[in-house]
Amino acid sequence: MVTKKKADDWPSMEEKIAQLRQLQAEALKGGGEKRIEKMHEQGKLIARERIQVLVDEGTFEEIDILVRHHTKDFGLDKQRYLGDSVVVGLGKIDGRTVCIFSQDFTVFGGSLSAAHAQKVCKIMDMAMKIGAPVIGLNDSGGARIQEGVVSLGAYADIFLRNTLASGVVPQISAIMGPCAGGAVYSPAISDFTFMVKDKSYMFVTGPSVVKTVTHEEVSFEELGGAMTHASKSGVSHFVTDNDVDCLRKIRKLISYVPLNNAEEPPFAPGKDKPDRMDETLKSIIPANPQKPYDVKEVIKKVVDEGDFFEVHEHYAQNIVVGFARFNGFSVGIVANQPAVLAGVLDIDSSTKGARFVRFCDAFNIPIVTFVDVPGFLPGTAQEWGGIIRHGAKLLYAFCEATVPKITVILRKAYGGAYDVMSSKHIRGDFNFAWPSAEIAVMGPKGAAEIIFKKEISQADDPEAALAEKEAEYREKFANPYLAAEYGYIDEVIEPQTTRPKICRALEILRTKVDKNPPKKHGNIPL
Repeated sequence: MVTKKKADDWPSMEEKIAQLRQLQAEALKGGGEKRIEKMHEQGKLIARERIQVLVDEGTFEEIDILVRHHTKDFGLDKQRYLGDSVVVGLGKIDGRTVCIFSQDFTVFGGSLSAAHAQKVCKIMDMAMKIGAPVIGLNDSGGARIQEGVVSLGAYADIFLRNTLASGVVPQISAIMGPCAGGAVYSPAISDFTFMVKDKSYMFVTGPSVVKTVTHEEVSFEELGGAMTHASKSGVSHFVTDNDVDCLRKIRKLISYVPLNNAEEPPFAPGKDKPDRMDETLKSIIPANPQKPYDVKEVIKKVVDEGDFFEVHEHYAQNIVVGFARFNGFSVGIVANQPAVLAGVLDIDSSTKGARFVRFCDAFNIPIVTFVDVPGFLPGTAQEWGGIIRHGAKLLYAFCEATVPKITVILRKAYGGAYDVMSSKHIRGDFNFAWPSAEIAVMGPKGAAEIIFKKEISQADDPEAALAEKEAEYREKFANPYLAAEYGYIDEVIEPQTTRPKICRALEILRTKVDKNPPKKHGNIPL
């Protein structure tokens, strides 16, 4: 006979709250104290600690803290950690909302299960609905092998959302531990990837597989460490010293970008006056056009308070890209670097520049381009490697961009590279040139050798004749004035006026409206 429970025997609200708090406390322990201690011994923060450093104090709202996996095979039914192996939620960076997932290596090595992916997909869907960036803190052993194809399908669920979110909300990936196999493709689709020195690595196949297949002996660090991907593959945009440095740099990056593609970039007023001039700019370009200089010096002298946040610093260093501000307004900067390979465009620099330009255009960030380019890098390696196709990516990106585009030609702008570097012909809005600018089909010496080939060969002193014809060509064509005559240059400006000119141009272009023809999407030469 069943007896009815007395009303007084039912648990009270206080008891129910106590149960909830007990479950929450259990979830906060992750994989347990021993695993947390091990992470700390390795100089790494655990998932929630990373979030605390990343977001404004007290702003993180965690969701799905009570989610568990439902796998029964291989004894997993006895290891059902609350929250599974990832922490997800929303927080604020400088008062602006961001969506975050942080993989918890203390639970199954951060491996991805169906429950893990479900949480990540939920926060990514939320990001799309509210128009907020997605920041993924990756620290995972990969797919949870015990779940088999289910975990592989779960990865694909995330990849689809990465793709659909591309160009809608900024996506940032931080690799703060291992990231291997299929896991690497989510960061690869992201807009920016951060890595931590000596603590993180990425690769499709690990050293043991590489040795089996190709007989190459390579370490984890050499194959997929932070500096490898920052300098050789270009997969990583930023290299950081430790977890805290990584998270602080993510905060800085977020300060330059809008929350979504319908917003304008954030405005941050400073003390630097828009009409400030810098007389030292007049002496920064060497009189000898063959001598190098560091274009970053130019950039830092004209942007607000000399603050330039470089992207892809260690990769394809013959082109420089990054974020800065002019009169408080965020801009993306693209600049040829004469100090490396004379600033030529090659395969890697073209791809690097194109991806950055497309990000800026997708998120309404004006582009300021500083030009000093002698052309494209010659050679069989470049031609056979597809410099034509890769160079066309940068051309395509600048042509496609409808954001405000301001160009300053500092020195050389030769051949097709002149066209590519945000020239007037591909919808540059304001195109300035310094008096030192040389805008021509090619350098004076090469042009003289072709145009005056017969005269030089028949001269008594061919070397003197070449020097004379080179000087003649330089005087007539290697300057900004012929281009200015045709209106290809809006104004030849004195170097010290560069900052005021750019600030005024940006102010004028704040109301710019431009658009591309209706289409599903273009077919960039990938």
